[in-house]
Amino acid sequence: MRDRAEGLRIEGKTISFVPTMGYLHEGHLSLLRIARQKGDDLALSIFVNPAQFGPNEDLSTYPRSLEKDLELAEKEGVDVVFVPMDSSLYPEGYQTYVELEKLPAHLCGLSRPVFFKGIATVVTQLFNIVKPHVAVFGEKDFQQLAIIRQMVKDLKFDIEIIGGPIIREADGLAMSSRNAYLDESMRPAALSLSRALARAKEMVRSGIIDSERIEREARAILSAFPDIAIDYISICDPFSLDGVQQVRGKTLMALAVNLRKIRLIDNTVLDPES
Repeated sequence: MRDRAEGLRIEGKTISFVPTMGYLHEGHLSLLRIARQKGDDLALSIFVNPAQFGPNEDLSTYPRSLEKDLELAEKEGVDVVFVPMDSSLYPEGYQTYVELEKLPAHLCGLSRPVFFKGIATVVTQLFNIVKPHVAVFGEKDFQQLAIIRQMVKDLKFDIEIIGGPIIREADGLAMSSRNAYLDESMRPAALSLSRALARAKEMVRSGIIDSERIEREARAILSAFPDIAIDYISICDPFSLDGVQQVRGKTLMALAVNLRKIRLIDNTVLDPES
């Protein structure tokens, strides 16, 4: 993979890259379409990264569909799919990890302490192997995107990072590989996340900008479903991820819940000017 990338760079070609954990859906495909427009050569990686899963998380059961993923990649015009083995990226004796100080200490990082260290580490490795000029990440994982952007800035990677918008299913549910775990009885509860965000946008449009009031409304919508355990409801600065008391200018609202044992996240940008 590295030799191929170096050859393309010598030829003056631009490499665009979409890293994934596979089980591709329309959200991933939308990122590939963005990346396709940004480079001469489109690379996709598929790797379920063990370093970002905690001891009681769903690493062993995370949905996988390599054959279908490769078919979808071919249809989208992907030029190369990189599918490394665990032992290639984390061989025996591996001991180097990448950590950020501040951004992981918010949102998902509070309940998943190893999560972003694992992501920053694997993305650093992938960048060094695939050697992209452009990399595209989904805005659904907003904190991840913020962390990758900060890491690229801090470590002086010469890579343009692009965020792709959230793609939703017809009923409003944000697309996620973990949606495969949901059965029909869980659907109304899962939809409460997008409903809570839509309600927050309505409140801001009507002139309500008090974060505590908006969070209280969201909590009521989510708590109406006994199967939901709320991890966090955060209204925060979209760059620092620090909480804010009022929605003034573009402000991130992010949610995370556990629906039975399924982790669901969603977010939107609240903007009184919009």
